[in-house]
Amino acid sequence: MRLSTLALMATPALALPNYLRLSNGPSELASNLATHAISSTQAWLQDAVSNTRNSVQKGWKGVQDGLDQELKVENIDKDGIEYLALSHPAFPLHRLRVVKPELCDSSVKQLSGYLDISETRHLFFWFQESRQNPDEDPLVLWLNGGPGCSSTTGLLFELGGCNIRDKGENTTFNEYSWNSIANVLYLDQPIGVGYSYADEGEVNNSPAAAEDVYAFLVLFISKFREYSELDFHIAGESYAGTYIPNIASVVHKNNIALDLVPTPSIPKINLKSVMIGNGLTDPYAQFGSVPDWACNSTYAPYDDPSPECDSLRTRASRCQGLISGCYKTNSRFTCVPAALYCWSMFNELQDLGLNMYDVRKTCDKSPEKDGPLCYREMGWMETYLNKPDVKKELGAPESVTFQSCNMQINQNFLLHGDGMHYAGGLLPDLVEDDIRVLVYAGQADMLVNYIGCASVLDNLQTGYLASYLAAPVVNFTSPDGEVFGYTKSASKDGKGSGNVAFVAFHNAGHMVPHDDPEAALRMAGRWLKNEPLAVADDEWW
Repeated sequence: MRLSTLALMATPALALPNYLRLSNGPSELASNLATHAISSTQAWLQDAVSNTRNSVQKGWKGVQDGLDQELKVENIDKDGIEYLALSHPAFPLHRLRVVKPELCDSSVKQLSGYLDISETRHLFFWFQESRQNPDEDPLVLWLNGGPGCSSTTGLLFELGGCNIRDKGENTTFNEYSWNSIANVLYLDQPIGVGYSYADEGEVNNSPAAAEDVYAFLVLFISKFREYSELDFHIAGESYAGTYIPNIASVVHKNNIALDLVPTPSIPKINLKSVMIGNGLTDPYAQFGSVPDWACNSTYAPYDDPSPECDSLRTRASRCQGLISGCYKTNSRFTCVPAALYCWSMFNELQDLGLNMYDVRKTCDKSPEKDGPLCYREMGWMETYLNKPDVKKELGAPESVTFQSCNMQINQNFLLHGDGMHYAGGLLPDLVEDDIRVLVYAGQADMLVNYIGCASVLDNLQTGYLASYLAAPVVNFTSPDGEVFGYTKSASKDGKGSGNVAFVAFHNAGHMVPHDDPEAALRMAGRWLKNEPLAVADDEWW
């Protein structure tokens, strides 16, 4: 049986709600904070920042209004790179190392560097401030999927301040960057992805990865308090359909814990919504949709009826039976066989020579053509991000080799059975507490198709389900009336973007911000402002 790199790369992963062990992670962290840091005052050490900033990097604006009296701020040299290092006794196992790069989009404030975890694990981040109103625009965490694919891919290839060009020798300004409307934080996670690295202790499941992400978020906004009061949204695509519900659930549960035990030195994360693009969130429903997409959709590669469609339907039914076993037992012994069998459904489809992420295109996987991932830009990014001067500018050590996708991480998650759990089961608690959920999808994606993505919300058991199912499907358009796709939603008061909403894009595949950047930016802008998605007005966002 073949299980291709492409199929593996798209495998999103999850665990059921009881799979989370918050008592071993952020909740314990919050408890420690309550014990050790309540006495911390809210008087911020502006002088400490001023004394450090000039020695770190030219033009450094520093850490403003947000360093409590127990925070240790120092200038350190590690791997030949000078960082601003921030640590706190309430977080004894964590340290944030920061530089201020000027490449990609020098018109805005940028931060990059690492969250060090126990001195053995290191999460890389890259932050780009909003081009418009950074003091008021929301904070968005963007995650790419895989598992094992770098979120820096999203920055350089999809929605970041610049696009990779010239075989990795240059970047160009991206006018459709999401930091036109938001402060955007890109995180290479889990450990081992992109510039992130570990001396030991890589993770192989989404709940464990979510704990690391939560620790990073708390430290980031604890240190950079100018962003702590902003609305916060988690967005991503592909395997992020599993990451995001896990991370959002951890954030939400710890916010509840902080309400019960207020801790002055740790801020709540102001979570407002999640945005999931072509993400695998409900494997049972989504793998079951493969025959519908392959045989009866706009971009269907097969005619129906046909032997190929008959075979797909038989295999999809078997796949769903295996996933049901995974849902019931939450066991590696049932979930791994489900993953191996279900992804094998794509073996014949990939032999058609199509780009499985965007079937409007063909794919020649030879290195001199499209490359193994069907996009030559993936190789360009590796060329660019492995340049010594780029690494130093971003605060990445020379010893780390950047890969667009780490297939060892991918395999680790696969063999843990992570990708067959029901991530959607984590969403209803969020929705019922007014954390909005947007699912969007490009119609030309084969691997995580739009029919299955729509079914995620069709099956989501919330108080909005009846009104969502009854809601009309309306065009999603540009200000001049161009039809980008369609949308439907349901909301508490009938206003805004919706508490649950779906958008389908006619002219996009797996990576909507890359394939239809104008439409993606319009969707993101209106969703972040909680404005109706279907209204055509004079503004893009």
